[in-house]
Amino acid sequence: MIYYKDGAKMMRPVQNRKEYLDYRNGGEQQQLVQRIRAGEETLKHKLLQMNYSCLPNDDGSLKGSTRMSTTVGMDIDHLSADEMPAVRERILAKKDELGLKMMEESARGGGYHLVFARRPELSQEENLKWASELISVAYDSGAKDITRVFFTTSGNELIYLDDEVFEEAEQVDTVIQCDSSKTSVTPVTTVTKYNGMAFSEIIAKYWELYNGGKVPTVGDRNALTFELAVTIRSICGYDLEQLMQVIPNYWAAPDGTCTQDDMDEYRKTIENALKEPRKGMPYRLKQVLQALKSQAGIKACGGTMTAPPPMPKKLPPLIKLLTKNVPWYYKPAVASAVFPALGAHLHGVKFRYWDNVEHEATFMNLLVGRQSIGKGSIKKPIDYIMEDIKQRDQPNREREAEWKRKNPTGKQKKDPRPADICIQMLIDNLTDAVFNQRIVDAHNNGQRYIFTIVDEVEALKKVTSKNSVDEVGLLIRKAFDNSLAGQERVGADSVSGIAPLRWNFNASTTPPNARKFFYKMVNDGTVGRLDVATIIRNDDDDDEPPIQGIYDEQFAAELKPYIDRLEAANGLIECPQAKKLSLDIRIENKEAAKLFESEAYRVLSYRANVISWLKGMLLYVAHGYRWDKTIADFVRWSEQYNLWCKMLYFGDQLEKELREEVEIQRRSGPKNLLRLLPDEFTREQYMLMRQQQGRQGDGDSALRQWQTRGHLVYDEVSRRYCKTEQFKQKYANL
Repeated sequence: MIYYKDGAKMMRPVQNRKEYLDYRNGGEQQQLVQRIRAGEETLKHKLLQMNYSCLPNDDGSLKGSTRMSTTVGMDIDHLSADEMPAVRERILAKKDELGLKMMEESARGGGYHLVFARRPELSQEENLKWASELISVAYDSGAKDITRVFFTTSGNELIYLDDEVFEEAEQVDTVIQCDSSKTSVTPVTTVTKYNGMAFSEIIAKYWELYNGGKVPTVGDRNALTFELAVTIRSICGYDLEQLMQVIPNYWAAPDGTCTQDDMDEYRKTIENALKEPRKGMPYRLKQVLQALKSQAGIKACGGTMTAPPPMPKKLPPLIKLLTKNVPWYYKPAVASAVFPALGAHLHGVKFRYWDNVEHEATFMNLLVGRQSIGKGSIKKPIDYIMEDIKQRDQPNREREAEWKRKNPTGKQKKDPRPADICIQMLIDNLTDAVFNQRIVDAHNNGQRYIFTIVDEVEALKKVTSKNSVDEVGLLIRKAFDNSLAGQERVGADSVSGIAPLRWNFNASTTPPNARKFFYKMVNDGTVGRLDVATIIRNDDDDDEPPIQGIYDEQFAAELKPYIDRLEAANGLIECPQAKKLSLDIRIENKEAAKLFESEAYRVLSYRANVISWLKGMLLYVAHGYRWDKTIADFVRWSEQYNLWCKMLYFGDQLEKELREEVEIQRRSGPKNLLRLLPDEFTREQYMLMRQQQGRQGDGDSALRQWQTRGHLVYDEVSRRYCKTEQFKQKYANL
């Protein structure tokens, strides 16, 4: 890998597959590749650079190196779109004879980078000519020097990787770290891990949380290194040598050299930390480990802490059309946000999931992004999707208004309300009666969906008279399962009726508001039922005005065939390819949850799979009942993107609450604390029972969990907690 020091290109080894992929899958790296592919070729120089053909000079520099490595890097350029697949297959067919170690698609497309085993009896150029003849494709003659670097792409462009490409790394590392010309060197940090977490990651996260991301320097390195050593010594076996292996020497110079006095100071600081009284695992370390555990769940989704999994390069035609008029950094949000409106065009349609449960096209999209980032970019595509429904609604609104004028409230004899009135687009300020009337009308007129779009998620509280967050959560859970909703009234002027709740919506908000609004709904299945999207823009992007394309009659004409197919669909629709894909994703998610040890990922993945499968089924219908690779790739990405957004904004809280649940169950054992309490109890009774059971803390977390899960309600008048009928029935026979 290439890095710069005083303006000169230096080299450092990449020692294993994980390190290599972590570099390639970094958030900035992935976004740079996307932007270059979108036409911003001037950004190429910002990509990571790798060299596969030479070893560094004794001082670690690249320039002028004459030492060949055991591999050769080869650049294949200027291939047409038609040539690319054939060349790829030809190379992979000859991989054993070639000694292929790595193959990637180049940043701008139209070419490949290869790394193959060097024939030591041949020169660099002779090796390139030999490989060129073997695979019948020309190499870039301007890239024949061993010091030539390659602009590396992301993991998505990586086609083949053999771990043998890293075999020389340890020898190279020794050359760099142990140069005899230095008076003293920094101890080499090993790739030691604690519970699967590299100590380098643990220490980096520690500085992020407790020093603003800055590493110690002159003036504070003694105190900060001492605090770090005290914090992590418990997971290093309180061993001096282990700590010196994992804690960087912040006294060393940038080139790695260190005087003996500084080396002694470094060692003495860690020794002093080991002399401190032992008090178990420090709170700071627990916070660091939990933060890394949450990050692991994010990594399981294929993204990083700063970048979501990248969209497929080739999109289904409908999604390509709907996202074509927005800048690249808005495309993921738009690609997710259009589904509630698209789903509102399906009526009387059911899809059968792999578990044989039938679902309808329910999509509830939450777009989370900081203020003024451009969340309004989703509106134009949605307006065009909903235009036909809006036009149908207008005469129905007029007919309803006319009926109300002729039949005012309190009139003894009323004309019956026209049964064929159906209004699908809702405003965000309704009463229970209106909301329920719309649900019943939509059901009675073709099992249609009602649809809402709001600028701020708080506005969803106004869709019913209760104006409460809890009511919104209940509606979301009912809508996802199309459960019965409505009301029964006896008054002549009252609206009565019960029907399956078919409600799709789009709502936007900021990260703090999202966490606040859904605080009590992260662990009760509400957040899991949402399709969450976000907008991520780097600081560099803020300088670019978000210029959108033009929406016009041509756009509407291109969209119309897809809308017509959705409107024409009916009955039970199945797609074997979609079913198989959802089963594959289920197995992959299960393995990913185990690998990254993320319980939150496991829990959220179930419904994320359902939501992405529903998107695939909708696209299957919209494209004339045709399934292809673009739809399959989009479904895979959509599922991981939804999960990534949920883990980013709600993962920490969910991991914490799930962990608390396990702890509560572990401590209570067969004697569940809530079951030991009477059906109604005060906080004082609760605290007394906790003390009798040997529980520590104030117990507020457990009470909140029980209320969130519907086991308890709190009576403000009597100031008592009351067990719900749901809880009592569940444990009646236990």
